[in-house]
Amino acid sequence: MQIVACIKQVPDTTQVQIDPVTNTLIREGIPFIMNPYDTHALEEALRIKDRFGCSVTAISMGPPNAEATLKKALALGADRVVLLSDRCFGGADTLATSNVLTEAIRALSREDEVGIIICGKQTIDGDTAQVGPGIATRLHYTQLTLVDRVIDLDLGQRRVRVSRKLEGRHEIVESPLPVLLTVVRELNRPRYPTVPMRLAAADATVEVWNNQVLKLDETTIGLKGSPTWVSKIFSPQRDKGEFIGEASSTSDETAQLLIDKLLSKDLLSI
Repeated sequence: MQIVACIKQVPDTTQVQIDPVTNTLIREGIPFIMNPYDTHALEEALRIKDRFGCSVTAISMGPPNAEATLKKALALGADRVVLLSDRCFGGADTLATSNVLTEAIRALSREDEVGIIICGKQTIDGDTAQVGPGIATRLHYTQLTLVDRVIDLDLGQRRVRVSRKLEGRHEIVESPLPVLLTVVRELNRPRYPTVPMRLAAADATVEVWNNQVLKLDETTIGLKGSPTWVSKIFSPQRDKGEFIGEASSTSDETAQLLIDKLLSKDLLSI
């Protein structure tokens, strides 16, 4: 059985620039990292591999420089990495992205059954948490979101039992395979790659699949296949701060000064 970990390359900064015409991210000159939630998804896939001997395939959709993120996945222990990269995939929203990832997973499953898909609960750049559920819906996989612990996995019975982190409580649920999990940070502590594995991964070749491989209708992918259009992205202007009181003020005096300031601006009522 094969486990697929979906990982995304995201900006390692909040200082991003947006193309004023397409309202998409300008990637040139920006440092990138593996989406932090996806590092936990990959780690869990590798732990299942260590325990049960399944193979792990990491896939990502992105520009050619996303190969660096996939090579990190190889260095951590993934058996295979696939980059879905084509200009016609660019500018995709979550609907179009999940469409491409779904077709890639279908193609992988034709070679070896994909019993488990693991995704981070969301990416730190989009924060929508929609791609994982979108893939599960298209593949008709059971989806278990916000997983913070894999309690039991029985490959013989083809069942998995997990803990889901909900608001103020946890929920224990069991599901048959195949299944898609989206995971939170508390799930595990990601491993570090060894030096030999880093060196091996640096020389490895990343499989690149374009749309000639997937053969998707171009009206369903990229900008053409994205019903979500961003009209404007901007950072809110912040008012300049001001110092109140003296450095020698006690904490009580400072608190009173702050209360007085808020009352004077009608921002606090008593």
